[in-house]
Amino acid sequence: MNSTFFKKHSGAFTFLGLLVAFYFIFFHNIGSYPLLDIDETRYVTMSREMLHNKDFLTLYLNGDFFFEKPPLYFWLESLSFVIFNQVSEFSARFPMSVDATLCCFLLYFVGQKIVSRRFGVVSALILATSAEFLVMSKIAILDMVLATCIAFSLYSGFMTFFCKEQNKKFFWWGFYLFSGLAVLAKGIPGVAIPFGSMFFAGLISKRFKEYFRPQYILPGSLIFFLTALPWHIIMFKMHDPLFFNEYIMKHHLARFINSKDLGREQPWYYFILMMLWGLVPWVASFIAMIATSVKKFSLEFLKNFNFEKLDNKGKFITLNIIYALFTLWFFSSSSTKLMTYILPIYAPCAVILAWWWCDYIWADNNKKATNISVYILNSVLIIAAIGAAIAGLFLPKEISLIIEPVKWFTVILLSVLPLVGIICAKNNKKLGVFASYVAFMLVLSAFGTHRYFNLDYSFGQNDLMKYAQYAQQNHLEIASYKFGRRFSLLYYSGKGEIKFQQEPDSIWLKSFLSKPDSIVVVQNKHLDEIKKEADFDVIQKGIKYSLIKK
Repeated sequence: MNSTFFKKHSGAFTFLGLLVAFYFIFFHNIGSYPLLDIDETRYVTMSREMLHNKDFLTLYLNGDFFFEKPPLYFWLESLSFVIFNQVSEFSARFPMSVDATLCCFLLYFVGQKIVSRRFGVVSALILATSAEFLVMSKIAILDMVLATCIAFSLYSGFMTFFCKEQNKKFFWWGFYLFSGLAVLAKGIPGVAIPFGSMFFAGLISKRFKEYFRPQYILPGSLIFFLTALPWHIIMFKMHDPLFFNEYIMKHHLARFINSKDLGREQPWYYFILMMLWGLVPWVASFIAMIATSVKKFSLEFLKNFNFEKLDNKGKFITLNIIYALFTLWFFSSSSTKLMTYILPIYAPCAVILAWWWCDYIWADNNKKATNISVYILNSVLIIAAIGAAIAGLFLPKEISLIIEPVKWFTVILLSVLPLVGIICAKNNKKLGVFASYVAFMLVLSAFGTHRYFNLDYSFGQNDLMKYAQYAQQNHLEIASYKFGRRFSLLYYSGKGEIKFQQEPDSIWLKSFLSKPDSIVVVQNKHLDEIKKEADFDVIQKGIKYSLIKK
């Protein structure tokens, strides 16, 4: 009877099981570590000021206009602050965790609909436990919002290849809606990736003409423009020509064409290298999959390729390959490259990997290549565990003391579950191999993330947060001198605006220190130089920064 009950409600139990897993991966402990410099503290401060000033159109940073990004992320942050009735680390990160969860459930439901429930589960779990996707779900920055909007847009578009004719219009309208939201999330990538991917999908499937049916494109275009344009039009009217010059010319077009002034220029293969860590722990099997596919590839296959002759799984994998390749090409073509930009690629990569892992687990395919990848990656992790155990013998004492709180957690994590994975592979327990990877990342995310973030803060950011809170508690005016802007000073001081004096200016320093109730943060390495510029007392000294006062 119990067996019959579980079978009858297997869909509900699968959903609940994924929900529990996603809680531990995305939500657990997200409020237990401070906001991260530079972007997280910057964007959350802006969202806090948006809510405080009740200005939900114009973005401000440290009292100045901020025309780098559109507003969707900041609206979501403000909504979260209202829902939880507080501005905190938890309420700031909650929208990103929700976005990540929605993105994974999207893969589950689409994979289940097109291929099978197993395929949907494997896709969702691979995405949830891919290292970069996981980390970005626990940091309150813009990229997760963009990745989720793009995923909803393109999977809505892909569903038009599989759904009934009478339902196509709804999926097309969803494609246009989420493309518009993606534009509001981060501008040009939000329109380029969905429309570019669907363009090539239409060419390869020979369904391009279908895109232009009036019942799809006319309402769809209206939905897209009504979603994406109103905020942009209002901003043009309110802040022309500054908005055009900053938002369009500098932070969209110039960033794509030339990033030398921003210092973010990277080689064309930059994002390929980033994916080597971003796909951990699935990266070794991903490389094995590519190597095996290249070995089997032939020009004859390409010549005789016919999209319509593929089964649903083959069509779906083909569409996701287009999604992944176009995303990689688009961001690699841009002159400006940052590690977080490539986040939208992990959804299609998870689907492609699900095909490989499902064949490995249930069809007994790819066994040799996958097992070799397991042995290599897990051996590297075990060697890293040994390295972590003995690192204290070779590191300076002060560094050893800082890393001590995470030492044994790291050793156990990097040894136990990888060893379980090797044993499972040796004993042909293929589902166990998959489960060991999922468990490894779940434990790392739920019980390790806050440990490693707090470890990172020990190398300087803790000083800044301490000084900012000192200024807030004692009603002091705080500024920084001779180093880059660190917005933890702004966020944790509770102020809307502070002075970041990045260039040497002894006149400014003397003037600021002469004010009553004013303090300045400086780097320890500059203390001797600054003593020649002004008289002051060091009232607190930390690992990297000191707090000075007249």
